[in-house]
Amino acid sequence: MIRMSAIAVGLLVGYTAAALMGMVNFSTLSQLPLVTLPQPFRYGMSFDFAALIPFLILFPLTAIESVGDLTATSSVSGEPIRGATYFRRIKAGVLADGLNSSLAAMLNTFPITTFSQNTGVIQMTGVGSRYVGFFISGILALLGLLPIIGGIFQAIPQPVLGGATTIMFGSIAVAGIKIVSEEPLDRRSTIIIAVSLAMGLGAAFVPELFAGKPDVIKNIFASATSTGGLTAILLSWLLPHTPPTTPSELPVEEEIVDPV
Repeated sequence: MIRMSAIAVGLLVGYTAAALMGMVNFSTLSQLPLVTLPQPFRYGMSFDFAALIPFLILFPLTAIESVGDLTATSSVSGEPIRGATYFRRIKAGVLADGLNSSLAAMLNTFPITTFSQNTGVIQMTGVGSRYVGFFISGILALLGLLPIIGGIFQAIPQPVLGGATTIMFGSIAVAGIKIVSEEPLDRRSTIIIAVSLAMGLGAAFVPELFAGKPDVIKNIFASATSTGGLTAILLSWLLPHTPPTTPSELPVEEEIVDPV
């Protein structure tokens, strides 16, 4: 029980401590309505080709990210990450992402993708049941109709959120390393991973690189995920596959025989 409630208890304790120290601002809560119903297409519907082109590239990348998130979630949940069951789960997850993003656009919000922190939540709580996910999603949908609840969560100070998510982000990295380590890495795979990581981290840590660039370039390459993902895709297409080593090509240890 303590393990399952660790994240919520940590947030509550941190929130309370921050409020006692005057770090929480509740002044905006009085301006929020009690209940709000979503209005589809509140801002109308139009197409901006300057934004359409980056999204055509970013959506396949978010699908790739979702595949990674779903794979990591399956791994920490003790589910297979190969075979028919795994691929059926991946296809359903990517399809759900597309449907959710379409619904989000109609309800005036941003596209939705999988939440990689779920991997850390599963590792910390030990709960990976999809039925629990259905129950929680229903609660979140109802809470989404109450702006004051959203205001309370928005008032959580960043240090409190950072403290609660530190282990979760670390767990995501560990799950990713575990998945990569289970695959045989040849020189080609090593180069793809190394260059993709370098490009993605470069985009994240040197954002001024895109200062003054056109919006199309910024929308595509300013994200570490898109930059690293595009790099991995291009290198996978361009770099030739390493031919498998046959037994006859393996080095043979020679035995030194003393002359008689």
